[in-house]
Amino acid sequence: MMITRQTLASKIDHTLLRPEATEKDIIQLCHEARENGLFSVCVQGSRLPIARTELAQSSVKLCSVLGFPTGASLSLAKADEAKRLCDAGVHEIDMVMNIGALKDRHEITVIEDIEAVMRASDGIPIKVIIETALLTESEKIKASECVVKAGATFIKTSTGFLGGGATVEDILLIKKHVGFACQIKASGGIQSAAQALELLRAGADRLGLSQSIKILNELENSK
Repeated sequence: MMITRQTLASKIDHTLLRPEATEKDIIQLCHEARENGLFSVCVQGSRLPIARTELAQSSVKLCSVLGFPTGASLSLAKADEAKRLCDAGVHEIDMVMNIGALKDRHEITVIEDIEAVMRASDGIPIKVIIETALLTESEKIKASECVVKAGATFIKTSTGFLGGGATVEDILLIKKHVGFACQIKASGGIQSAAQALELLRAGADRLGLSQSIKILNELENSK
């Protein structure tokens, strides 16, 4: 499968979630996304007003995170945060799964947590971060099944804040068990064009990247 710079760009959530990121950093992120035709920018909720202004005349989508990075917030708090993110203009939300509940085998709790966010989100796509680095193989499968049962749009591998990151093995495992019932976002520790392409070929539909421009340039220079 030949992937062009434009095709790769259309699959990237250009991400800046560091707590120390400044207004200048967010503006630069949005400029890069506009100039390179990236799918979206993903920023913390408090930075959405800046990003919305910077992207007002572009096709780049707005994405933000919820319950980030632990996923341990109360479901009511997550639902309220989802509503406020929607009011702020997001097109997609990346929420962190209740990982402790999953490990306790309280699958109903996990599913209801996701459903609470979905009900509050006006039908926009929800990506559920399962934090693969913290899970066993069987837990990754169970987490993926919970996301599908809840009806979310994406399974996302990682926050990038709690160790580990996206691996080809995890994408293959998730794809094997969910098929086309749910899309997959690979995120966390993606450092090169070769790694990005491997993840897409393994079955990822979207990539969360903080080094998007470096990776796009690397892809272009390799041809």
